[in-house]
Amino acid sequence: MKITAAVLRDPAGPPRLEEVDLGEPRPDEVLVRMVAAGICHTDLVTAAGHDPEAPPLVLGHEGAGIVEAVGEDVGAVEPGDHVVLSYGWCGLCANCGRGAMAYCESFLKLNYTGTRPDGSTAMSRDGRPIRSHFFGQSSWATHSVTTERNVIRVDPDLPLEHLAPLGCGVQTGAGAVLNVLRPRRGSSIAVFGAGAVGLSAVMAARIAGCGTIIAVDPDPRRRALAESLGATVVLDPAEGDPAAEILARTGGVDQSVECVGRPEAVQAAVASLTAPGMCVTLGFRGPANPVELDQRLLMMGRGIRGCIEGDGIPQRFIPRLIEHYRFGELPLERLVRTYSFTDIDRVFAAHGGDAVKPVLVF
Repeated sequence: MKITAAVLRDPAGPPRLEEVDLGEPRPDEVLVRMVAAGICHTDLVTAAGHDPEAPPLVLGHEGAGIVEAVGEDVGAVEPGDHVVLSYGWCGLCANCGRGAMAYCESFLKLNYTGTRPDGSTAMSRDGRPIRSHFFGQSSWATHSVTTERNVIRVDPDLPLEHLAPLGCGVQTGAGAVLNVLRPRRGSSIAVFGAGAVGLSAVMAARIAGCGTIIAVDPDPRRRALAESLGATVVLDPAEGDPAAEILARTGGVDQSVECVGRPEAVQAAVASLTAPGMCVTLGFRGPANPVELDQRLLMMGRGIRGCIEGDGIPQRFIPRLIEHYRFGELPLERLVRTYSFTDIDRVFAAHGGDAVKPVLVF
């Protein structure tokens, strides 16, 4: 079938809308008509690192849409189902077997190469392949061929433009708190960076019942939004060392979430901890990103660990987040600003502008 996709050919420029060919779904695959797709920092970083000598690439990994067709081996969804799309996992390796799908041994192959495991692609133009399986979905297109492991069925009464960010950004920030840190009620937490991931962590901290929730961000609009979403303290890092301020106010927080990726943010997130305390780092910069830490902080019982996709199993965790959304505890609409898919070049070039979570609608 002929579809329209946002094809990235040159990392120096935005993706451009092109008419491309999309193959039929294989026996284990699902054809989804896209309704909405988020723009995530990972899309921007991947685009900047795109090799112009490689086949062109369709990005997008926060898709949401309606199933149009399924392969003969698919049993999880059927045509007409509304679905959210998330990351790919093999279901066969040791990590998948123990429920750690975010650490699938084939994670890089399934999510970053833009091809199926056998190297093929569902999209092409004039017989030339277009890498169309970014995070197993490449959802910056009117249609996507993905697998049933990538899709999560949702109730048709829910607005897909609000649910699309659950596939990555919201799942990552909320999962870092609810799945990894699991704070006790009344405990303290600091979140460094108040973008979509950080604000999802703030909302999750409120859901978990944290008593002190500190949000650190240089943008006054995002600090104000963080405060309205549950932060009890907001700090501007331009006004001084945020770790020192946190230590002066609280004596150190029990936990922290770092959503920036800059070395100074990681250092501050660890230095702001009490002993013992734990930091989860989520910020993604793309290339190698060395961070120097004072080992004395770690010897006193502080720790740091990384986290992919909030340690979430999408088929279990996304429905849990949707329940919080239904109850008004995860107001995703406060993060989302929608744009027409036809404006993707402008929105992409502006990196989403001042929107916390830009979402394309088709």
